[in-house]
Amino acid sequence: MSSLKRYLDKLMLGKTDNVLVQLFRYFVVSGFSLVMDFCTLFLLTEVFKIHYLASSVLSYSIGLVINYYISVNWVFGTRKYADRRKEFTIFVAIGLAGLGINTLVMWVCTGLLSLYYLVARVISAAIGYTWKYVARRLVLFRK
Repeated sequence: MSSLKRYLDKLMLGKTDNVLVQLFRYFVVSGFSLVMDFCTLFLLTEVFKIHYLASSVLSYSIGLVINYYISVNWVFGTRKYADRRKEFTIFVAIGLAGLGINTLVMWVCTGLLSLYYLVARVISAAIGYTWKYVARRLVLFRK
């Protein structure tokens, strides 16, 4: 049982530079951020009657801030920049590129393919997850 505990501790606790552990953690963080994004998207679109593309931008922004905070404190062990404002600015720039991808995929899936906007969000999330992890790992969180 102690080897299982050590494995779980390595997976869940402390800073790490292990790429597989980071991938797992980033998946968890992105999943949580996506749930917050989805809830906000649904609330803004269905309750407040804001257009789905505008709602998508606002909900994505909330997910981005959540993702940054958890990523720098739990996912990535190495931080390339000591200046947190610079780091956050680059993190947001990568996120804005992801937002562009998200908005384009949302528009194509919903506007052109007539998919339900929440289905389109799942598709855009899968594409965006890959982009953001790779870009952030290479630009921000490696030695």
